[in-house]
Amino acid sequence: MSVARHPLRSRLTGCAMAAALALTAPGVLAPSAAADDDDYAVDPAHLDALEYRNIGPWRGGRVTAVAGHPDQPATFYMGAVGGVFKTTNAGQSWQPVGDDQLNFASVGALAVAPSNPQVVVAGLGESPYRGVASSYGDGVYRSVDGGRNWTHLGLEDARQIAAIGIDPADEDRFLVAVQGDPWAETETRGVYRTEDGGQTFEHVLYVDETTSAIDLQINPANPRIVYAALWDNHREAWEVRSGGPGSGLYKSTDFGRTWERMTDGLPEVMGKAGIAPSPAQDGRVWAIVEAEGDAGGLYRSDDGGESWSHINGNRRLHARSWYYMHIAADPQNPDTVYVQNSSFQKSIDGGRTFQRIVGRHGDHHALWINPDNPQLMIDGNDGGASVSFDGGQTWSTIMNQPTAQFYRVNADNAFAYKVYGGQQDNTTVAIRSRGHDGRIGREDFHSVGGCESAHVAFDPDNPRYVYAGCYLGQISEYDRQTRTTRDIRAYPETAFGVPPKDRRYRFNWNAPILVSAHDPQTLYHGGNMVLKSTDRGHSWTEISPDLTKDQDDRQGPGGRPITNEVSENYNTLLSLAEDPRDPAVLWAGSDDGKLHVTRDGGDTWDDVTPPRLGDAMVNAIHVSAHDSDRVYVAAMGYKQGDYEPRLYRTENGGRGWQRIDQGLPEGVVSRVVREDTERAGLLFAGLETGVFISFNDGRDWQPFDTNMPPVPITDLKVHKGDLLVATQGRAFWVLDDITPLRQMTDDTRAAAAHLYRPRTAYRLLTEGTADEEPGANPPAGAVLTFSLADDPDAETPEDAADDTAEPDTETTEPHIDILDADGRIVRRLDAQALKAERGLNRVTWDLRAEALKPVDDLWFVGGGDDGRFAGYPVAPGRYTVRLTVGDAVSEQPLDVAIDPRVTIADDQLAAWAEMTRAAHDRVADFHGSVVGLRALRDQAQAKVARLEEQDADAELIAAGQAVVDAVDDWMAGRINPERSFFQDVLNWPDKLHSDLLFQALTVSGAIQGPTAGMAERQADLADRFAAAITARDAIVDGPVKAFNDAVAQARTPAVLVPAFTGTAAFDPTR
Repeated sequence: MSVARHPLRSRLTGCAMAAALALTAPGVLAPSAAADDDDYAVDPAHLDALEYRNIGPWRGGRVTAVAGHPDQPATFYMGAVGGVFKTTNAGQSWQPVGDDQLNFASVGALAVAPSNPQVVVAGLGESPYRGVASSYGDGVYRSVDGGRNWTHLGLEDARQIAAIGIDPADEDRFLVAVQGDPWAETETRGVYRTEDGGQTFEHVLYVDETTSAIDLQINPANPRIVYAALWDNHREAWEVRSGGPGSGLYKSTDFGRTWERMTDGLPEVMGKAGIAPSPAQDGRVWAIVEAEGDAGGLYRSDDGGESWSHINGNRRLHARSWYYMHIAADPQNPDTVYVQNSSFQKSIDGGRTFQRIVGRHGDHHALWINPDNPQLMIDGNDGGASVSFDGGQTWSTIMNQPTAQFYRVNADNAFAYKVYGGQQDNTTVAIRSRGHDGRIGREDFHSVGGCESAHVAFDPDNPRYVYAGCYLGQISEYDRQTRTTRDIRAYPETAFGVPPKDRRYRFNWNAPILVSAHDPQTLYHGGNMVLKSTDRGHSWTEISPDLTKDQDDRQGPGGRPITNEVSENYNTLLSLAEDPRDPAVLWAGSDDGKLHVTRDGGDTWDDVTPPRLGDAMVNAIHVSAHDSDRVYVAAMGYKQGDYEPRLYRTENGGRGWQRIDQGLPEGVVSRVVREDTERAGLLFAGLETGVFISFNDGRDWQPFDTNMPPVPITDLKVHKGDLLVATQGRAFWVLDDITPLRQMTDDTRAAAAHLYRPRTAYRLLTEGTADEEPGANPPAGAVLTFSLADDPDAETPEDAADDTAEPDTETTEPHIDILDADGRIVRRLDAQALKAERGLNRVTWDLRAEALKPVDDLWFVGGGDDGRFAGYPVAPGRYTVRLTVGDAVSEQPLDVAIDPRVTIADDQLAAWAEMTRAAHDRVADFHGSVVGLRALRDQAQAKVARLEEQDADAELIAAGQAVVDAVDDWMAGRINPERSFFQDVLNWPDKLHSDLLFQALTVSGAIQGPTAGMAERQADLADRFAAAITARDAIVDGPVKAFNDAVAQARTPAVLVPAFTGTAAFDPTR
């Protein structure tokens, strides 16, 4: 299988580590081992077959950019945190475009060229940047074929891009509003201009290192006139500064070459702003402005920005300004203007009054209105993108977009297990990893308390009580039995608007929650200290001191100088991890660069912070399942402007640390690291652009994203032999069955052919059909994984030239045989099914025996257009899987088990297996009889025709005709020759053939035990089948023998009597 890799994720780096220091010295950082010439790196061909599946939920996440095709009313684009998507049916379905070509997934701006709508320009890095659940990008991309292919143009250091404006008359001329790095002072901010399609950019508007270009709009009536909003801003881990002397509104009259600041009538000190010229009235320009006191709100100019009037100061238009401030002018009505904030507002009286537009979700960030039809629009919000054809009265669904943002992932031990997490801007989610109806739909997930920012915890063996968090320390217990939720906060204070230093506890937006693996009644909740409950949250005990840096000057109001922000606190715990072997050992990591461990249940705590960690967030702690002293840590320093991956390992309980991030790409944040629960040293890391893998405990890393988009990986969990993945922008993913990674060695990869031992396969009971846009179920059957050292032998030129060569029945092509306990081959997966190539390969056996060959003109219910009939489902038990490639043979055992959710007695199971095989064998034998008798009839009829031509004896001709008539009579009593199409089964009655098939279908699905009615029907059909076989043999012994004897006397060739065998597609025993 060939998997395209985009450049960033394929580029491995070998950055040098710190100078060597003693590993055992307390608190001292030691380097990773030096790379040897024989570094353990696996050929990607031995990984690419391990593909992830997106399980959903199909419920949209934040969309920060939208655009539409001006001439195709059903074509739109949306830019989500999880990539660029396109719809050609007005939002009924969405498809990602550019997953294999964009280096990052977060999108901040989209624009379609009016002069050539095939040209689409995307700016990566979302603009409404948060302190959490936000990602960055690497500049500008352009497509000239409607999103199928993308070219990276540059501005790699832009980080966040807020807007793009394309000249309506020239697709190669456009402007880019660069927001820049929220966490660092940089000179990349401002407006850029290109006249050559992005081959070169000119920095045309720049104020200073903290002033971003946050909005940019071209005057449609005169494209030389461009308006821009600049925003003086900066983020620290503890606050957001929105506003300053750099903020302002600007105008250009030469398509961005030069700019002038507009000031008349505008506030002297401004924060964030949005701007929109009216296409309907020349000179009218709208602006939504963040400002002190009553000066904030809606402004309007009717003279092209020379002077401005304050029209409306309603707070709903400009609240929480750093996150919103989006405005759009109606293209045909000069008095109609839209303002997007938490709510979606519309004015039709020049901005004096507003009415709310009810969308599919709240928190609105982007709006595109068709210039020729203002009733047609697309809205981007925190729940996805929706299309309206009636000016916002009704909207398309957001329940068809797999763009959810999750912080963490957890799972229970049920079959099929559920996956849990908190979806940003929505609710918590518990979603099945396998749907009952073949796919994972809306009915397969639900909320479990808490809210968007939740950690979710529970007893995995009995998840009746689910504990989920929310911002500001909220925590709830959800009872799955009663479907009720109760608040279990340790100290339920109202915290909105209150500085963190004035609260009893400080909680992270994503505060950690842990249910003890040793006692499901014990809960941990991380604030600035660790809280413990042993009675399901009825009471709590502080079991630690403040485990953060507790910096008073970083615990004040979270926003300044204009707008406060209090939801995201600092000096808080961000991660907790329990030792799986010792309940007294608990690890705690903070968002300000501290790591502690207790080994006595919280009586004392040791500071084991890795050296030079600085203020980096300890985002994930992982205690090895193989050694309590081996602990892994993933830290993030992006809030200090450091985007390098940071992974650490200790082998002595925190007394010394090693950096283990060598080989990970530079400038890509690492969020999580996990070790496999069975193979020590097999590590998985989640970075901003995908999953990475190490087979040698972090010494070397390589990409392991195979078919995943370049999306931020927020959490990983090895669970029941699968790898679970939480993403920020593309929901949950599952890599099914990582057992080949556990078994893989140099020898297995070098072998000519190697079959990895498959895990137990389950015969499942499923039902129904799937909803639209569902999540993917795991493969149904046994997943067989094998590797080849080389590509299978190709056809030689001599073979290709000889088109008369007989097929080789003793094939040397790659194939897999499934053998039962008696050594009988029950199924062969041939080369066409395997599609084998060099490296790792995967194929699924559906747990059925060989399918019956279709017989011409035998139509039956369930047969479809091709008349095929699947083989019988095999019985539970031990099978052998044999891979053959040329002379190389590799075998492994395979266990097949019944659905764990059902209980079946052994005698019932044996009765089902016997009845099922017998029913299918009768169908196969009946088909063989039909094929054989038809052959007899054809031969006899041809012989009669020749005899008639030769004026042969009438009695001889009559004897031949008797064979034809006998076969016709046999057929007429047992099949329906009138049927010529599968739906003809509704027109003509069933006969023995259909009855046998229906019985086989019926008993095949009766794995819980055949009913008395099935057994009675089986006995009746056995008698009818036996009578049919007797009648068949009577034809051979009667009319056929008589005719053969007669033609023998006439010294002409006799009619051949074929063997009446079954018609399995492959059965070497017959």
